[in-house]
Amino acid sequence: MESERDMLVTERETPEGLLVAVCDRAVLGETFESDDFSLTVTEEFYGGDDADEEAVAHSLARATVANIVGQKSVDLAIDEGIVDEANVLEVGETVHAQLLRM
Repeated sequence: MESERDMLVTERETPEGLLVAVCDRAVLGETFESDDFSLTVTEEFYGGDDADEEAVAHSLARATVANIVGQKSVDLAIDEGIVDEANVLEVGETVHAQLLRM
């Protein structure tokens, strides 16, 4: 059973703005591959604070750049209107989306 806090979020201030990394807890440490590329959900980049949907949505709404991995995290970004479903990539057995606000 999924808990309310089954996503991880990390925020980093950069010279270009706020970088947010979000992933489903279940994909942390996993590597996913497709024909075109490989994605490793590393602790160093994606490991962060446990977060519920409200906290993740708040971080993504403020992000200049975001990387989002995992079905629940990507679905939340779509539901919040932050990511267009047409721009979501399937990578092996997971999904990945990126956001860049200019």
